[in-house]
Amino acid sequence: MAVESVQPNRGATVPDVVAVGKEQVSRADWLAKQGINPDDRIHLKKLSHMRYQHPDLDEIQTFMIDFGMQIAKRTDDEIWFKGYGSDQYVYYARKGPKQFLGGTFEAQSQEEFDRASRLPSAGPVQSMTNAPGGGSLVTITDPEGYLFNVVFGQELTNVEVSHPDKVVLNYTGEKSRRREFNRFEPGPAAVHKLGHFGYTTQKFDDLLHFYTTNFNIVPTDLLYIENEGQKIFVTMFAHLDLGDTLVDHHCIFFSANPASSHVHHCSFEVHDFDTQQLGHQWLTKKGYKLAWGVGRHILGSQIFDYWWDTTGNIVEHYADGDLVNQDTPIGYFKAGADSLAAWGPEVPAAFLE
Repeated sequence: MAVESVQPNRGATVPDVVAVGKEQVSRADWLAKQGINPDDRIHLKKLSHMRYQHPDLDEIQTFMIDFGMQIAKRTDDEIWFKGYGSDQYVYYARKGPKQFLGGTFEAQSQEEFDRASRLPSAGPVQSMTNAPGGGSLVTITDPEGYLFNVVFGQELTNVEVSHPDKVVLNYTGEKSRRREFNRFEPGPAAVHKLGHFGYTTQKFDDLLHFYTTNFNIVPTDLLYIENEGQKIFVTMFAHLDLGDTLVDHHCIFFSANPASSHVHHCSFEVHDFDTQQLGHQWLTKKGYKLAWGVGRHILGSQIFDYWWDTTGNIVEHYADGDLVNQDTPIGYFKAGADSLAAWGPEVPAAFLE
């Protein structure tokens, strides 16, 4: 009987222009094809924090602490949660019926903030007097009806960021850890910063146009289905276009869903894989409901771990994500469940809704 040859799995770190594959286009060519002048866009500096409404603030406070956040400030009707990064806070919770209040970006300047406040769907400028760091906020409504916030004027934190120790790994051909043992302590996976958020939408083309035309948001990856030989884009992972500066693979995403439109999840960075696994174990022992994980994404490369919060929203821990800049080509990929993860448990049907 002939013995069938089975190739072992393997992994490698490869340049973005190789990893993206043959179906790719440069940022400059994509913007030109869309008729977008980069200088005409409102320039955002970074993703700041998420905003949600919860009926039970005590309940969500307990969850968020178990999820790895700390309380920056609390009143009877509001909580500001922080990570260990340089942001004043990464998550804002307000008391009230369950509602998504939008992701929030920081404008690059007062001028850019003022431009955002003049968009046709922008609401009045709000003074964030009670929030840590203060500043001003304007809420914009996108074509789907989602809220999109821009802030400016927040005071910087005066806390020096202290990152956790790096765990040294031994590989088969490289033993860097010699007479040193790895040891860990149980507890929540400490949140560093907000990484991204996203929606499902019944107005995919409208959202694609709105965000990439009005703001310095540009696709990293576009996923498509084929219909009569034509590519129909159904998912976009997008990053902030900051020129040569390296940024996260995506800060916002949205995916077409003909049946419903809703926020899908928001995601927070943790230190590394061990931190994430220990956090997974902590949340499991506390009895919280897992949404999907642990696994590793293909697009973005992040190790992911998704959980349902106590109000019914999905929140994610991620580690080891890709970085991109203006020289990273935009990739076109065929949509499908097999494009979601390199490894991990099978994606639950509820996650794809």
